[in-house]
Amino acid sequence: MLIDSYDRVVDYLRISVTERCNFRCQYCMPEKPFSWVPKENLLTFEELFEFVKVCIDEGINKIRITGGEPLLREDLDKFIKMIYDYEPSIDLAMTTNAFLLKGTAQKLKDAGLKRINVSIDTLKPEVALAIAGKDVLQNVLDGVEEALKVGLKVKVNMVPMKGMNSDEIVDVLEYCKTRNMTVRFIEYMENQYAKAGISGMKSQELLSHLAQHYKFEDEGFDGSSPSHYFKMEDGYRFGIIEPYEDDFCKQCNRIRLTAEGFLIPCLYFDEAMSIAESVKKGDIKTAALVLKEVVRTKPEKNRWGGDDAEVSSRAFYETGG
Repeated sequence: MLIDSYDRVVDYLRISVTERCNFRCQYCMPEKPFSWVPKENLLTFEELFEFVKVCIDEGINKIRITGGEPLLREDLDKFIKMIYDYEPSIDLAMTTNAFLLKGTAQKLKDAGLKRINVSIDTLKPEVALAIAGKDVLQNVLDGVEEALKVGLKVKVNMVPMKGMNSDEIVDVLEYCKTRNMTVRFIEYMENQYAKAGISGMKSQELLSHLAQHYKFEDEGFDGSSPSHYFKMEDGYRFGIIEPYEDDFCKQCNRIRLTAEGFLIPCLYFDEAMSIAESVKKGDIKTAALVLKEVVRTKPEKNRWGGDDAEVSSRAFYETGG
């Protein structure tokens, strides 16, 4: 079992298989050129898997595949199958923009993927173009429908931004509700790579807006999830992710691994240790020691909120959210 210095059990590993992305979202990486890390700098799926086995043996029971956009990495289904075959009980999920999902959903499901999270920030094609930097909406919606069709569970993430998509909060919720998909509204996380001038909606603004349309009750947090959940009168639940609140980090149970082999203890901070050299040499014992050290030094909380609030220098496209 992996336990950090604040007595939090770390049982969740997020693996970024690529930093490449086919979107240029305003809140993530709008100015980044369409370039990528040389293939030889990336750990192969076989090398990643050797480390994943160590993590599972140490108590990791939930793995999420992220990017960049993970579906840009060739043969992703084979990597998923490696993990599933080693431990079928693993809660195996993926975060994707869904642009390429329609053609891959069945392969991913067959490989052992159980759930996906998809970003749907708007249901208007012209707004999607403005947010993502390209005409993406129809492909995304088609990908979601295909995922549901093949039996993948789907959650939707939305980042409401004032003057851009904040008037669609109810529309996106209703879209998800009719498809039995949970929607989670994410407060915009300030970072140095986002477009200047973005103004996100805080949780109280979101709740005030939703209260004009629905009655709901506060259900609090669901286990170690960072989502604060609310239940409507008809039983539908939606979540809000509030990185500026102390509760966001209180139950954090995750660490992150990049495609280049950097093991990162916190979404907010840049600090990392590399497992790349040891894994490439087949020195799994050293990689296991790095894992334990990263868990031991995991920070208590981020610095988005409070008196010492700062803008994160974390490049989220390298690690996923």
